[in-house]
Amino acid sequence: MNKKTQLIVLTLILIVVLGGAGILYSRLSAGAQTGQLSSTTASDTDSAPGSAASDSQSPSSEPPAQEGDPAPDEEPPAQEDSADTQSDIPEAPDFTVVDADGNEVHLSDFRGTPVVLNFWASWCGPCKSEMPDFDDAAARLEGQVQFLLVNMTDGSRETLESAQAYLEETGISTPAYFDTSYSAAIAYGVTSLPTTYFIDAQGGAVARAMGAIDADTLQKGIDMILPPAE
Repeated sequence: MNKKTQLIVLTLILIVVLGGAGILYSRLSAGAQTGQLSSTTASDTDSAPGSAASDSQSPSSEPPAQEGDPAPDEEPPAQEDSADTQSDIPEAPDFTVVDADGNEVHLSDFRGTPVVLNFWASWCGPCKSEMPDFDDAAARLEGQVQFLLVNMTDGSRETLESAQAYLEETGISTPAYFDTSYSAAIAYGVTSLPTTYFIDAQGGAVARAMGAIDADTLQKGIDMILPPAE
């Protein structure tokens, strides 16, 4: 009788623990469904690449406007301000991943081209929800923007086989790269999926988004790294 009571108690505890874990997972998943785009410029964050911007902080490094019409010799300082703004953008750390054939690929290989860097896994629901938008944008902007879909390939929960099987099943045509040595994950301090960085042609990490983003947010990030229209 005593053993039977203990078994019932243990069963009830297990049910409570599993139920609590399920609720926590649901809340975390819901929070990751909608990603927000944030700038990584030092003028907004004063932090290392990958830090989220503060919505309440605005650039204050520009000198106050002068009274009256600007003199001709005031033109050069304006150009220096522009250069300073560019220098405020943190440099995107380089990393090494492999392609489907096992060849090494580096972020620096794409210097000179804007890059959308997306960290994902096939077990990640929010990652899969945004993947079609990334695939469509990559096809539409071929030759203008390089998409790097970096799979978090840990060899256990995510393997080369499981990642490639997902891509084949869903018809995603954008090439994926595999972070088998954790080079990219460590360089960017990725702790949640999906995470996306928008890197300009000069190699500056202009913006990032944590969590799944929709097509409009993706386009906003792309607009931030494309060169201005002439």
